[in-house]
Amino acid sequence: NTRGRRESIMNAMIWLILFVVLVVFEIATMGLTTIWFAAGALIAFFASLLHITWWIQFMIFIVVSFVMLVFTRPFAVRFVNRHTTKTNIDSIIGQTGRVIAQIDNAQASGYVVVNGLEWSARSADSSIIEVDTMVTVKAIEGVKVIVERCVLDESAESKDNI
Repeated sequence: NTRGRRESIMNAMIWLILFVVLVVFEIATMGLTTIWFAAGALIAFFASLLHITWWIQFMIFIVVSFVMLVFTRPFAVRFVNRHTTKTNIDSIIGQTGRVIAQIDNAQASGYVVVNGLEWSARSADSSIIEVDTMVTVKAIEGVKVIVERCVLDESAESKDNI
């Protein structure tokens, strides 16, 4: 049964090569994208050493990869990437700024200052926003901030009227 042994060795080599490629890719990217499939390939490799048929090896690869993905990914994402910091762009969202040039989406014009930096701006609701209006950054699209007028605190507004 030399043919069966040769086939089993070839399957084992394929699984081992796949495992190494997936691990190297995971190390290169550190994105938790292929580690689950590497685990599936490793278990399929061991199955091939036990001379299990190829289609069962493939099913083992699929099942183990899926189980690893479903049960360990949420844990890994929560604990492995928990010390990521927001970039400057991400930290701008939710910040308050002041309009320094009228925002008019139809004219493709408008600028705001947020945290001391000048940004090209567009209105979230397509309304015209006048100079010196306080705005909140809702999103970023390319190099433009998408803003809307700040909602004033009603209690502060009523105190001003007294």
